[in-house]
Amino acid sequence: MSRIPNKAMPTGSLLMLVLFVAALFSAVAVSYSAYWNRQLLNALYGELTERDKMQAEWGRLILEQSTWTAHSRVESLASETLKMRIPDAAEIRLVAP
Repeated sequence: MSRIPNKAMPTGSLLMLVLFVAALFSAVAVSYSAYWNRQLLNALYGELTERDKMQAEWGRLILEQSTWTAHSRVESLASETLKMRIPDAAEIRLVAP
């Protein structure tokens, strides 16, 4: 039977192995961090775009609401559609509370 000679590892090789594994792990962590950062940045820009669209829509809706509730429009609808009118002074009665 042949024996394999037991050779001692050179001094510092275990330290070099640990440092190599740490550097490899650090490189993978940096690349994953950069990837995750890009993903989050893309999501942020998508949400900012959506916010801008919603703000523009909100502005249009506010403008539309002010158009529909304008006093002149309400008055013309009341007089034309509902046949409402301003009462004469003789027709006004005050009711005590």
